[in-house]
Amino acid sequence: MTPFVKAFFDPNTNTVSYIVQDPAARACAIIDSVLDYDQDAGRTDTTTADILVEYVRDNDLKVEWILESHVHADHLSAAPYLQEKLGGKIGIGKEITVVQDTFGKVFNEGTEFQRDGSQFDALFDEGDSFHVGQLRGDVMHTPGHTPACLTYVVGDAAFVGDTLFMPDFGTARCDFPGGSSEALYHSIQKILALPDETRIFVGHDYKAPGRDEFAWETTVGEQKALNIHIGEGRSMDEFTTMRDARDATLSVPRLILPSLQINMRAGQMPEPDDQGDVFLKVPVNKL
Repeated sequence: MTPFVKAFFDPNTNTVSYIVQDPAARACAIIDSVLDYDQDAGRTDTTTADILVEYVRDNDLKVEWILESHVHADHLSAAPYLQEKLGGKIGIGKEITVVQDTFGKVFNEGTEFQRDGSQFDALFDEGDSFHVGQLRGDVMHTPGHTPACLTYVVGDAAFVGDTLFMPDFGTARCDFPGGSSEALYHSIQKILALPDETRIFVGHDYKAPGRDEFAWETTVGEQKALNIHIGEGRSMDEFTTMRDARDATLSVPRLILPSLQINMRAGQMPEPDDQGDVFLKVPVNKL
């Protein structure tokens, strides 16, 4: 079956969020939502998330799932806000526990921070499935960018998160703790084993040099033929050499510190203090 896919591009973080709908029903899922965050002021805002809320309500949709492709390092998730407004269950990969353990140490979280993924409603493993109305979604574990990355395959559409970008931009970085260029290569091969006509929806776009417009939809066939990092049958050695060298030149994402602290909690803020105030930590020389 072919789901109806509506994309929402956030220019502040170059993130693409998706609403995936069963065309024969009102059921839908939201993938990779964004909570606005002003780094300088330390303030959150729901303007971007409210665009999703308005679309769901205007089209009389029922949200069954709020899905995360991974723990994002470049934007905050709006999952709890959307769940409060629209319902639905929050899902992520079961390897979130590895990410929570890693960054629980980086941020010196106490024992009150649970590292078992219990902040999420569902933890998906390779081969698991879920439904959006009558549409079946299949889960592929596609680590490399992070240990917990998933690709959600719903009908003829694959939502790959940060694993692949548009063919003219390439592939995701692998230099975060727990990342691996070798693992990413194998994950991409799993995605490219899908039928050539499978639609691929990417998690970000940064407009490759020479391209005038943002874009986020491609196909497996286009990726195999044209992806500048992995296309034309690139070998694992060629890919990992390129990827590791490229990653060594990249700066850390602007919102990595707030994003990781919040997203590993399923989008929830850390526990407030006795006055009800919330604080985020800035670890020095840890990343």
